[in-house]
Amino acid sequence: MRHLECFVAVAEESHFGRAAARLGIAQPPLSQRIQRLERELGVRLFERTSRQVTITEAGTLLLAEARELLGRSEAFLATARRIRDGETGLLRAALSPDISGETVAALLAGFRRRSGLELELHELSTAQQLAGFASHNLDVGLIHHPCDVAGLELGPILRRDLGVLLPRGTAQAGLAEVPLASLTGYDLVLFPRDTAPAVYDDLLTACARGGYTPAAVRHGQGASFVRGLVLSAGAVALVPRDTQLAATGAPDPDLVWRPLAGAPLARRTSVAWPKGRGDAAVGAFAEAATHALRTTAGAWAETAARPLHLRPASEFWL
Repeated sequence: MRHLECFVAVAEESHFGRAAARLGIAQPPLSQRIQRLERELGVRLFERTSRQVTITEAGTLLLAEARELLGRSEAFLATARRIRDGETGLLRAALSPDISGETVAALLAGFRRRSGLELELHELSTAQQLAGFASHNLDVGLIHHPCDVAGLELGPILRRDLGVLLPRGTAQAGLAEVPLASLTGYDLVLFPRDTAPAVYDDLLTACARGGYTPAAVRHGQGASFVRGLVLSAGAVALVPRDTQLAATGAPDPDLVWRPLAGAPLARRTSVAWPKGRGDAAVGAFAEAATHALRTTAGAWAETAARPLHLRPASEFWL
C-alpha cells in the first residue's frame, strides 16, 4: 500500500520532489519505490526527464484502481481503529433536526440489526455536519442537498415532496392542492439560513419561479415555535408530510397540511461520509437510514438521476 501511495502522490504532483515532501520522505527512497513498483507490475508508470515527470498511458489506466485500493485500505484501518478503541467500536453519526421521531426510531432499530457497533448519534444541521466531516469529528451523517459535497461520498439521494402548513380557516386550506402563487401575501417560516445556506437559497428561488415571493421570511425550527408563527403572524411553512408538524399522530385543530400543486418543491436527502472512510459500519448506517426514510417518511429515489454541478460556494440541482 505504501508503494501505491507513492505512485498516486507522484501522479498528482507530477514532480518527485513535491511528492516526496508531501509523503514526508526523501526523494531517493521515493524514486526507488516507484522503480520497484514498475518492476513488480511489469509496466512503466512514468516518463522521466531532467525537467519533468509525465505519467504514461499505463499509469493513467492504473491510477483510478490505485486510488480505490487506497480508499479500501483506509476503510479497513478505520474499522480496525474502532474495534481497537472499544469492545465493539463506535460510529459517530448525525441527523438533521427536521427528521421525524418515527424515522429516527426506525433508523436506530435498523442499525442495531445490521451492526454490533455502538452508535453515537447527534442532531446537527447540514452545515454543522459538513464542518464535522472537515474536522474529522464525524464519521457519517444525513445531509440535505444542495450543499458542497467536495470530498464526500454519498448514498442514494431520496426525495420528499414539500407541502404547505397553513391555518385551517384560510381559503387555501380548502383546496386539495395549493398552487404556490396562491400563497402571495403570506410570510414564510424557514429554518435559519446558516444551517443550510444553499438549500435555503434554492428553496426561495424555486418559490419565486412558482410565483410566490414571501412578504417576509421568518426563521424558526422548533415545532411549537413554527406552529405559533403560522397561527399568529400571517405566515405559512413549507414542510414534508412526515415532519412533527405535519404528522403529529392526531389532527391539529388549528393547522392543516396540503400538498403543493405540481409538487414543485422537494427536500432531497442522502447519507454522506468522507471519501475513503466508508466501511461496514458506515454501510450499515446508510442502509438503515435509507430504509427508514423510505418506510416512515415516504421518501423515494427519483427515476431520472440529476447530476450535481459545482458552483463557486455550493452544489445546485439543475
